[in-house]
Amino acid sequence: MIKLTGITKIYHGANGQVNALKGIDLEIAPGEIFGIIGKSGAGKSTLIRCINMLEAPTTGSVIVDNQELTTMPEKELRQARKQIGMIFQHFNLLSSRTVFENVAFPLELAGKSKAEITKTVMPLLELVGLAEKKDQYPAQLSGGQKQRVGIARALANQPKVLLCDEATSALDPQTTQSILALLKDINRRFNLTIVLITHEMQVIKEICDRVAVIENGRIIEQGSVLDIFAKPQTETTRDFIRSIVKFDLPAMFNGTKFSPHPIPDGNLILRLSFIGPSAGKPIIAGMIKKFGVDANILSGNIDHIQNTAFGTLIIELSGEHAAIEQSLAYLRAKDLGIEVIGYATRADYSAN
Repeated sequence: MIKLTGITKIYHGANGQVNALKGIDLEIAPGEIFGIIGKSGAGKSTLIRCINMLEAPTTGSVIVDNQELTTMPEKELRQARKQIGMIFQHFNLLSSRTVFENVAFPLELAGKSKAEITKTVMPLLELVGLAEKKDQYPAQLSGGQKQRVGIARALANQPKVLLCDEATSALDPQTTQSILALLKDINRRFNLTIVLITHEMQVIKEICDRVAVIENGRIIEQGSVLDIFAKPQTETTRDFIRSIVKFDLPAMFNGTKFSPHPIPDGNLILRLSFIGPSAGKPIIAGMIKKFGVDANILSGNIDHIQNTAFGTLIIELSGEHAAIEQSLAYLRAKDLGIEVIGYATRADYSAN
């Protein structure tokens, strides 16, 4: 559905050149909810605006629904953009127009008749739960209601793609949940491809199928949300995960220096991540029985990513070095994420 190849974006200003995007490659499948997460200034807003050509990339290819947008004449591009809806952080509603008129606006620009407009707008207002608010003005609405108007307006031209630019960051947590549930319902109901940018990992966890992490204009990691949570490859991704999942070592390890190699009287500290079926299997008990090691669970957390169980454990393995190595190989053969923290003696951390 969406294919970005070699996307760069360079801005030239009074203070010199700014490379906002540096060779972005992404493929987004039809009907999926794809998240792009990054910190402020990472380039995520520029990236999403390149998808609908509100920002023309300096170099690279943007293909949406088998159409190459970067080489399109302006007239054809305007037509292609009708298949790409967009909702914004601050709603961008017209204050002088009613709810109905805001949703009708893109249809008026497309030259639709009043009958066609009414036939399209009222079902959309029903869909977003605002039919009874059709004659009210944006100033009379809550933030969540304004965003629902924005979503209805974005759907007016029956797009194939919906771009969400920090669509929930101005909303409280409860309202955010309701908007995410609405987006998920729209995705399922219309098989609509949704691209969502955010700086909040909770949003990714709640709604997305896959995610890309952007930093300094580059994609540094991407994959299914489950895989990213279980096996984060970069410190930036771990930082995002820590914001919603207990991921850090217990305080008892503060100041502890870990060795990457076995040490006398040392225990091996591991962080394990369990996904789906593996979260319910007695893997630790099986390892203890099989290799005769001692395993001490130091901390743990069970959560759900959408409808899939996800858990993390910090464990301490002690015993003969050969048995610990066999246990580590056993764990690596299972369907879990493993991070070897290192070896340390209990004397190193028990006093903390």
